Amino acid sequence: MTVDSFHALRRLPGTTAQFFDLGAAEKAGAGALHRLPYAIRVLVENALRHEDGRTVGADHIRALATGDRSVSIPFTPERVLLQDASGIPVLADMITVQERAAADGIDPGAVSPRKRMDLVVDHALELDIAGTSDAATTNLALEYDRHADRYRFLRWAQSRFPTLRVVPPGLGICHQLNLEVLADVVSADGPGPGALARFDSVVGTDSHTTMINALSVAGWGVGGIEATAAALGQPILIPVPAVVGVRVTGVLRPGILATDVALTLTSMLRAHGVVARIVEFHGPGLAGLSVPDRGTLANMAPEYGATMAYFPADERTLAYLATTGRPEATVTLARAYLTAQGMLYTSELPAPEYDEVLELNLSEVQRTMAGPSRPHQTFAAAGLAETVPRPGPEDAGDTGRLRDGDVVIAAITSCTNTSNPKAMVAAGLLARNAVARGLTRAPWTKTSLTPGSRRTADLLHAAGLQSALDDLGFTVAGFGCGTCMGNSGPLDTGITEQINEHSLSVAAVLSGNRNFPGRIHPDVTHSYLTSPPMVVAMAIAGRTSIAFPDEPLAFDRHGRPVLLDEIWPSDEEIAAVVECDEKRSLTHVELLPVTTPEWESLPRPEGNHYDWDSETGLIRRPPFADTALTRPVATGDILSARPLLLLGDGITTDHISPVARILSESPAGRWLAERGVPPEKFGSYSARRLNHDVMVRGGFANPRLENRLTPGEQGPWTRLMPEGDIVPVHEAAANYAAREVPTVVVAGHSYGAGSARDWAAKVTRLLGIHAVIAQSFERIHRTNLVAMGIVPVECPDLSPADLDGSEQFDITGLAAGPDLRTPVQVTVRTATGAEHRFDAHARIDTPVEADWIRAGGLIAHLLTTASPASPSR
Repeated sequence: MTVDSFHALRRLPGTTAQFFDLGAAEKAGAGALHRLPYAIRVLVENALRHEDGRTVGADHIRALATGDRSVSIPFTPERVLLQDASGIPVLADMITVQERAAADGIDPGAVSPRKRMDLVVDHALELDIAGTSDAATTNLALEYDRHADRYRFLRWAQSRFPTLRVVPPGLGICHQLNLEVLADVVSADGPGPGALARFDSVVGTDSHTTMINALSVAGWGVGGIEATAAALGQPILIPVPAVVGVRVTGVLRPGILATDVALTLTSMLRAHGVVARIVEFHGPGLAGLSVPDRGTLANMAPEYGATMAYFPADERTLAYLATTGRPEATVTLARAYLTAQGMLYTSELPAPEYDEVLELNLSEVQRTMAGPSRPHQTFAAAGLAETVPRPGPEDAGDTGRLRDGDVVIAAITSCTNTSNPKAMVAAGLLARNAVARGLTRAPWTKTSLTPGSRRTADLLHAAGLQSALDDLGFTVAGFGCGTCMGNSGPLDTGITEQINEHSLSVAAVLSGNRNFPGRIHPDVTHSYLTSPPMVVAMAIAGRTSIAFPDEPLAFDRHGRPVLLDEIWPSDEEIAAVVECDEKRSLTHVELLPVTTPEWESLPRPEGNHYDWDSETGLIRRPPFADTALTRPVATGDILSARPLLLLGDGITTDHISPVARILSESPAGRWLAERGVPPEKFGSYSARRLNHDVMVRGGFANPRLENRLTPGEQGPWTRLMPEGDIVPVHEAAANYAAREVPTVVVAGHSYGAGSARDWAAKVTRLLGIHAVIAQSFERIHRTNLVAMGIVPVECPDLSPADLDGSEQFDITGLAAGPDLRTPVQVTVRTATGAEHRFDAHARIDTPVEADWIRAGGLIAHLLTTASPASPSR
């Protein structure tokens, strides 16, 4: 059987388009495709469409049909989604790769982007101002000024790369815009005869790209380096994934929102274990979940570790396309294609064959919060007070002084929830009810609202709810990620002074997706995730010591206690407002704009070459295509390595490469100050990702990082061995490199959780680390390490808790070069000469990754496999 016999290019009924028919492929012997999970069928169609007999062949399709986990299958996404923090480095890397190619006599066209790229500027919004009517315009003006160099580069890149579209600042968050504007579910080459209809698909440089799975689009987060390969048209190879079916039953109880379901699901699936698996939802309960509800659940896939959180397309999917302003032709094409492929879901159809099935009963979901430091640390809202220190007796009474557990930040933020009309309407109605009782926010609480798109703001204004939110301080402070990614801005000076003077443990409450230590604000020790209306309620209470549901949030103008349930809106009220908005959308709403006059009027450099910034600039030429960083890190066994860091479980990419503001006392801050940069111009690590000298000093610089080499000392410090001196991480790395002593990072379980941050791998390479030894890895960061040429060594039996940092490490079994899941042995030698040996393996999971690691990383591989330039060049 050859793959050609699986091909069945047919005309799509009712259209002039053609499509690769899954049913015909099944009849030709491709396997029982109709029994596969819907997400796997999308991957099969992708493979059929890109079959070339070399990269994609019959074995890949059979492996998908049979669930053969030993095979890696190619996935060629239709488009690449970028956000500015990770996308700007991607574009800069592409430019330097082309320059290196030209210098090496390689055709630059061979390393030029071929796929559509949408870059949304959303990560630069900082909440310098919040709670005022001019907050949004002031913050946007500050953003344009602060990031002028970055935006000038983007305007130039738009002219350099024809496939690139930039969505400027002030319009929204990439994932919400992807859901509301950019994705089509089904796309076609064009309107004419012979156009090819196919499933939409995407990879994005942000882990929450999975939000688009709610719209039945296959997609997930990748590192920037892997996104570069995808943009160049190269397929991404992934092992055939196991699929966990989540059968959804029941209906939500009154007062329960999709946020509560998402947090409950995160805890359930993180405990079960779904890393590197696809989660697919099915069952009768789906009928009660709107596409925005599904988006809230799918957005949290990185938090529970899944590659995708896929919802098959149904009538609600098609209705959402219409209410968000997609052209009628788009909806018609999607319906015809889904029907022809047997992919339009109803709960009456037989369930696909999943590797395992879990149950999620919506009727059992409670009002839920998560914290104080991880999204899967969930609890019923009634138990909030038990998770934080109670104020001491000396703090009793109204002293006017800030206390442990007080809420200093309350933020309605993140595409996870601002894309959900029910959640946002609930927040607005609760605010209306609170204002009617004369309630206000606690005076020490910084409040903000940063919607993920202007559609959300339009909804609140049209429903007459924004004025009540304004009264409580939840004025729109901008359209972007804001607090969710740590750009919460400064607290009031008096608040900061009290926190520092009394060493207080204060809290943030946000409707975001992440609450890792040190992420939200450096002064905040506890962060809680919850729904938008609960954020409003917590701003009124101003403290986490409140005992729901019996303790009042506050007292009204008549001195009467106000309980949360008294002002919580009914489901009927919420539904009436949402239904009215959907009807308005069907008759008045068009697709949201994807540019602004302010952006279009920005000046941009001319020519094919960019004038890179000098040493302290924001836009410096990245070094990753240079010869020194395109050589293999380890050409054989790694011997007598010292641990640069010794870390515990759950180390996130925020720990490895933070995005927060650069502090004056940090190594990066001192470096900038020594070169004449004033503190107010330091900016954030996120904004300075194209300054490798800043970023290498930001490696492992999270102020909450706990390195077992420096017990009692948090932040960017380590112990230089064998002397034992405590020095900054980057200084220790440089010292070991000068001595030609290899270094490793040793960590526990789930190393690299969190954002799809390629800089977490880039800084690991810049620090000269030869390998990361961990008990287990999260999917995206493991791939990023390989893409940077660094060997991820999985050693389940080596616990960092059993080490003191004086040890030396041998990793043997690499003499022939790292290869696909190479068995290796880790030998640990103590200072007394004792040796302990552990079986491990190199986590190189696909043949393509083996090529990357042997070449010295993905960029090196691109350069060594690209076509030479023709003589005419």
